[in-house]
Amino acid sequence: MESQTVVEALLLGMLEGLTEFIPVSSTGHILLAGHFLGFHSTGKAFEILIQLGAILAILSVYFRRLWKMLLELPYDRLTRHFVLGILIAFLPAAIIGALAHDFIKTVLFESPRLICIMLIIGGVILLLVDRMKPKPYYHDVERFPTRLYLQVGLFQCLSLIPGTSRSGSTIVGALLLGVDKRAAAEFSFFLAIPTMVGAFAFDLFKNRNVLSSADLPIIAVGFVAAFVTALIVVRFLLDYVSRHGYALFGWWRLVVGIVGLAGLAIWR
Repeated sequence: MESQTVVEALLLGMLEGLTEFIPVSSTGHILLAGHFLGFHSTGKAFEILIQLGAILAILSVYFRRLWKMLLELPYDRLTRHFVLGILIAFLPAAIIGALAHDFIKTVLFESPRLICIMLIIGGVILLLVDRMKPKPYYHDVERFPTRLYLQVGLFQCLSLIPGTSRSGSTIVGALLLGVDKRAAAEFSFFLAIPTMVGAFAFDLFKNRNVLSSADLPIIAVGFVAAFVTALIVVRFLLDYVSRHGYALFGWWRLVVGIVGLAGLAIWR
């Protein structure tokens, strides 16, 4: 195992954890970083498997709340409403993602220029929405109307284009639909659980024949880095966006997208 590869796996794992739950597109960052570092894994196995670290981070932060929901599910109407709402929001992207999986992975994922353009477009939209400050009507993720869950789920479908951002599309959609900043981020966290687990399981199944035991040490490094970094981000993000909004992430996207396009022009 080359030390350079270990360092690259560590950096990419940290990048996954840092960007998975903020509206800047973790997939876009990972693909761009891998492109410029020359890091490639068979069937994108590394990029797929380190997502499990981020998934476990969100599960560990919300473990008590999720366990409480599980116990209350059989007899508490509000809990059933919320769980059903998450499933409704999850289904649109899950169906489209499964049907278009091969096109997304073999065409869209192979276009660094598209990723940079989507980062820039998403950054502009995020800055505009943050400046518009839509009046919030919904503050409790467990009490959203059923139609609102579906509408946010439809916004999540935009994230199938790399560089758009799963959290970014759901957060912007929620803000435009009248959800306050903190609740928008929190619902994005909850929606990430079935979405990421489903995408992880589907990708793992599709790539089951290309995984090699020789890749495990590198994957383990990326997995641990993603878990630790995502844990830190999730614990502090809600308080940050409640006080400061999302402008920082809009500028972040613009910088990365513009620098990425410049890098692609210089190093063809």
